Amino acid sequence: MAMEQEHTTDHFLYKLIREELENSPFSREMCTRFPPEPNGYLHLGSAYAIHTNYTMARRFGGTFHLRLDDTNPLKEDLEYVNAIIEDIRWLGYDPGPHIYYGSDYSHEIYEAAVTLIRKGKAYVCDLTPEEISEYRGTLTEPGRNSPYRNRSFEENLELFAGMKRGDYPASSRVLRAKIDMGSPNMNLRDPVLYRILYAEHYRTGNEWCIYPMYDFAHPIQDAIEGITYSLCSIEFKDHRPLYEWVLQELEIPEPPRQREFGRLNLTGVVTSKRFLRQLVEGGYVDGWDDPRLPTLRGVRRRGFTPESIRSFIEEIGSIRTQSTVHISLLEHCLRQDLKERTVSVMAVLQPLKVVITNYPEDVVELLTVENNKENEAMGSRKVPFSRTIYIERDDFEEQPPEGFHRLSPNTEVRLKGAYFIRCEEVIRDPATGAISELRCTYDPLTKSGTGFVGRKVKGTIHWVSADHAVRADVHLYENLLLDQSIPQEDGGDWTYTLNPDSHVLLQDARLEPFVLDACPEHRFQFFRHGYFCVDSKSTTGDRLVFNRIVPLKDTWNKR
Repeated sequence: MAMEQEHTTDHFLYKLIREELENSPFSREMCTRFPPEPNGYLHLGSAYAIHTNYTMARRFGGTFHLRLDDTNPLKEDLEYVNAIIEDIRWLGYDPGPHIYYGSDYSHEIYEAAVTLIRKGKAYVCDLTPEEISEYRGTLTEPGRNSPYRNRSFEENLELFAGMKRGDYPASSRVLRAKIDMGSPNMNLRDPVLYRILYAEHYRTGNEWCIYPMYDFAHPIQDAIEGITYSLCSIEFKDHRPLYEWVLQELEIPEPPRQREFGRLNLTGVVTSKRFLRQLVEGGYVDGWDDPRLPTLRGVRRRGFTPESIRSFIEEIGSIRTQSTVHISLLEHCLRQDLKERTVSVMAVLQPLKVVITNYPEDVVELLTVENNKENEAMGSRKVPFSRTIYIERDDFEEQPPEGFHRLSPNTEVRLKGAYFIRCEEVIRDPATGAISELRCTYDPLTKSGTGFVGRKVKGTIHWVSADHAVRADVHLYENLLLDQSIPQEDGGDWTYTLNPDSHVLLQDARLEPFVLDACPEHRFQFFRHGYFCVDSKSTTGDRLVFNRIVPLKDTWNKR
């Protein structure tokens, strides 16, 4: 089997598969799959699973399948199907010309169940869901056999056919595997294979009223598609014996192999579908694409790049067990990706008016500013400069503390790409006493780029020309969780961990006119503030809206 040469670390999963293929090769090519259930949106943990399956297929010269595991009509929707396909393509993974659907195999899965019944390996059970749970036992006590376990295969075939015809009420009967109620593995205690559901399926309509459970459908779907390796997260390790039991009892030649890798968690991030749904439905966030959420819709809207996400996953490598990675590593990968390909513009987020009293009133000067100091190939642009400008309110202190090197009364500071200015007068609002304007003078000899070698100043601040500034809304985002903890699956009130300052909206920002024609998802570096993206949801023809992707400060290398 040909292997694709890639500059990828030989992590444990790759070594495991390589050794297995050397000792026990398949007669067919390597084939992996990613089988999301279309009942929600993909998130960063999903990206990790996609990357693992996709890259393993490529490294061994094989193929990758996207299969929608749509065998539960109660939760699935075409909206999620389309979103999953779009998100995977946005990440840069090609699902190929054919998208697979679990519902396409309904007849094959049904016939597989009939085969198990004929072999005496499955039976129809009339216990209620509560009784099944009770009979199942506990981790320390074995389960008890169902009173319906010893029905004849003829009776089971008749009852199962009746389930398929819709002869019985929902949940009144199930098909169960006949394995071992005393097994220490709870998944082998006669698991349910089929249940009765009267619900319209988004693809098959009302053709079926019985639907297979994931643990039964999954190995059969893999076998039908010729999957060689079912690579899944570590929580499915205890399900592997059932996966293998199904394939063995169905006598599948060269059966697929299930192998597990660690589940990825991020500090300060919720990845559980249940908790994400609570956040959305509880109104704690602005929908599934809220930029604070780890959904791929959310991080894309915030401004993350697919390249940075792939780089982050490669940096982690393949992990053996459940692992929590600090969010700062993802932010580091994001900064590394953005720093050499974004234009650095001047944006004043909290403007303070400055009038340069000795600058000509009717003159507009076009000053040259570099687009990206990290990448000279990106060139430069012209920025208008005039008598009245805006600076950042935090860049002025009337009584500056020690170490403050920006603007204060009777001191000079450099305007980026422009001149030295000196603050001569502070104007206050008569009603509130708040500073409303500064009166300054400039020194025409200090123009940037002219080779001025006179006095020096310690600080450089950014600015925008008042008459040319573009107004915009700017959303500042922080981690959604206060203490970086991850909510536990066992429930309880975890909303107290939500950060009340995870979202701040600034509605009167002023930006240089270079951004005026920016399109949704266009990214910039705002000088001294961080990286920002044009919001794809809120931006209109009349108003630009920006989301902060990540601040400039990188803390990863300091950890």
